[in-house]
Amino acid sequence: MTQRVNPSRANAIELRPVAESDLPILFDYQRDMEVSEMAGFPAPDRDAFMAHWTKILGNETVVAMTVVVNRCVAGNVGCWTKNGQRRVGYWIAKEHWGKGVATQMLSMFLRLVSDRPLHAHVAEHNSASIRVLEKCGFTLLPKAAGSLGKPADGIEKLIYVIDTTSAGAA
Repeated sequence: MTQRVNPSRANAIELRPVAESDLPILFDYQRDMEVSEMAGFPAPDRDAFMAHWTKILGNETVVAMTVVVNRCVAGNVGCWTKNGQRRVGYWIAKEHWGKGVATQMLSMFLRLVSDRPLHAHVAEHNSASIRVLEKCGFTLLPKAAGSLGKPADGIEKLIYVIDTTSAGAA
C-alpha cells in the first residue's frame, strides 16, 4: 500500500507502511523539544518509544504509514481505535513544516483509509495542525457541556472529525 504524489510538485511525497528501519529516525524526530511542545506530546525515552511502536506494528487494526519526502523519511501518519473512536494522527519533522507536506500527506492518507468518522485530537495551541485538519475537511467538535476542566497535563485538546470519505480541498 504505497501512494505517491506527482513528482512535478515541489515535494515528492510517498506514504508506505512503517518499517522497523524507520523507527530510529522517527524516534529522533520525536525528541525535538519544539516539535514535542507544538504537538503537546511529551517525547518518550527510547525504550518506551520502541515498545510503543512494537505494539503498533503488531496490531492489525492500526494503519501506520511512513511519510517519505524526496526519498527521505519525514514522519509518520496513522489511524487506530481508542475509546471507541477511530483516530488519526501524524508527526512531521520540523524541517518540513510550512511547505505543505502535512496537508498533502494527510490528503493522501484520507484517500487510502476509508474509515469514517475519523477523529483527530490536537493541542489547542497547535494552529498549524489545526489549519492542516481544516484544509483536509475536518471540522471542530464543540466542547462538551460540563467539561471536566483543565487536563492533568495542562494542555487543552481540541477534537476534530471528518465524516465523509472526501480528502478535503487540499
